[in-house]
Amino acid sequence: VQLVESGGGLVQPGESLRLSCAASGFAFSSYGMSWYRQAPGKERELVATKGSAGGDPYYADFVKGRFTISRDNAKKTVYLQMNSLKPEDTAVYYCKAVSWGQSPYWGQGTQVTVSS
Repeated sequence: VQLVESGGGLVQPGESLRLSCAASGFAFSSYGMSWYRQAPGKERELVATKGSAGGDPYYADFVKGRFTISRDNAKKTVYLQMNSLKPEDTAVYYCKAVSWGQSPYWGQGTQVTVSS
């Protein structure tokens, strides 16, 4: 099982980034996919979730209207489009795969730094 995040980097406030998380080794389409983030000295927090069965995604209040989660089951990839980035969005971003009754899978994370 692998979850490999990519797309992080250093950007200025107001700019955009698109994160990707490529999955392998499990039935991707049967798993709910989430993005979490962890800033230095803070706990890991949920950013957004996209369920396995479609439906509306969930967003944390602090990213509503700025971030969009999407998934491509054919490519076994989940994305996080991040617009209007703020310095407080600086964190390591992780993807997580969850299915009922199964242990979750985590990626290794990708660093996002928003700074002028």
